[in-house]
Amino acid sequence: MHSNSANVTFFRPATFFINGFSNIPHAKYYYVFLCFVYAVTVMGNSFIMCIIYLARRLHTAKYIAVFNLALSDLCGSSALIPKLIDMFLFEHQLISYEACLMNMFFVFHFMNVQSLTLLALAYDRLVAICFPLRYHAVITKTSMSLIIGTMWIFSMSLFAVLVGLVNRLSFCRSTVVNSYFCDHGPVISLSCNSNSINYLMAYILFGLLICLPVIVITLSYFCIAAALLKIAHGADRIKAMKTCTSHLVLVAIFYLPFLSVNVKSISTSIDLNARIINNSLTQIIPPMLNPIIYTLKTEEVIVVAAFKWSWCKKKVKKTKLSF
Repeated sequence: MHSNSANVTFFRPATFFINGFSNIPHAKYYYVFLCFVYAVTVMGNSFIMCIIYLARRLHTAKYIAVFNLALSDLCGSSALIPKLIDMFLFEHQLISYEACLMNMFFVFHFMNVQSLTLLALAYDRLVAICFPLRYHAVITKTSMSLIIGTMWIFSMSLFAVLVGLVNRLSFCRSTVVNSYFCDHGPVISLSCNSNSINYLMAYILFGLLICLPVIVITLSYFCIAAALLKIAHGADRIKAMKTCTSHLVLVAIFYLPFLSVNVKSISTSIDLNARIINNSLTQIIPPMLNPIIYTLKTEEVIVVAAFKWSWCKKKVKKTKLSF
């Protein structure tokens, strides 16, 4: 598609070609591995969401945030992995311009919701440990729902702007995207008019939505550590620390690989294949591990899951006896 405006020819391609790996033998095995990861992600996050939905004792402000994390993990993986498998395992690497922008929006939006939910969970732990007497007054189901709802609207608005700015670019050269999905950087690098606004917006969002939450979460844990040091009894201190361990592990798994890959790509050029493996694993492994970590590290979830399991077994036995 092209149009003339102020004597400038504007080109918008009908399709992009997602390049994926470059000259890697047996690359299809990696995509088979992604199928496994996706299956575990769907089962794990569906399990967490079902347990929270079915157990009334988990209908608390904290578990509204945990439910939202599982939902965003599930949606984020669903926006990325099935399309990725379809493209490279079944060789459907051409994607329409509109579908490309939609793919870009949803992958980044759900990844950002994961980041902001970890921030909400840090806020929950901060109030619980530093202001325990005020916890139930400050962290209510209504306030947490409002925080989560605001996050979704905020994230959707910002990424609508980021993706919308791609429409101002003209693609008159190559339409081969050197990535494994419609990644923002590789797509805008193909433009033949100025993309400085697009890069500026990308840097602003990276600072605002990734770096700032890391700084705020780190500061909140300094405050939590200071509050824990004031607790006289060692047993109480360990009990309070246990409530933070699952969240800290999730934060480390989500942010550390993502930040290291991005910082390395800014300072030095990374090989295309290495970048694809690093970035894809950074995006798909945390959603798979999050429900496993929350199930193993959170006593409440284990107790409720065990109770529901034993209740289901009893019901099945009764049904069999009645026949």
